[in-house]
Amino acid sequence: MIDSYRFGSFVIDGKQYSCNIKLIRDKYAGTWDHGPHIVKTEHVKDLVRDKPEIIIIGTGASGTLKVPIDVQEYIGSKGIRVIIQRSGEAINTYNELIKKGKRVNALMHNTC
Repeated sequence: MIDSYRFGSFVIDGKQYSCNIKLIRDKYAGTWDHGPHIVKTEHVKDLVRDKPEIIIIGTGASGTLKVPIDVQEYIGSKGIRVIIQRSGEAINTYNELIKKGKRVNALMHNTC
């Protein structure tokens, strides 16, 4: 679970991360570089490969990260539901789904 989030920073299992994060099965799985605030298919391939039920994408505090339709369709073509929300809301959704025992992976943007 994600312990907390504030602009620029996530806390997971008591450890602070000041970067964009990936989560696979409730564990920190690394960072990723969004370039010009756009998610690319390459950013989600490892999340998809794990075959979760749901992938949640947090678009930042203000929701500026863009998730193009081709990325959404790629995830959906694998039978995986995608949820796109501002990071604060996405974290709440992620934590709730994890508590319910869902297989959830996530890609979260830490700033704007």
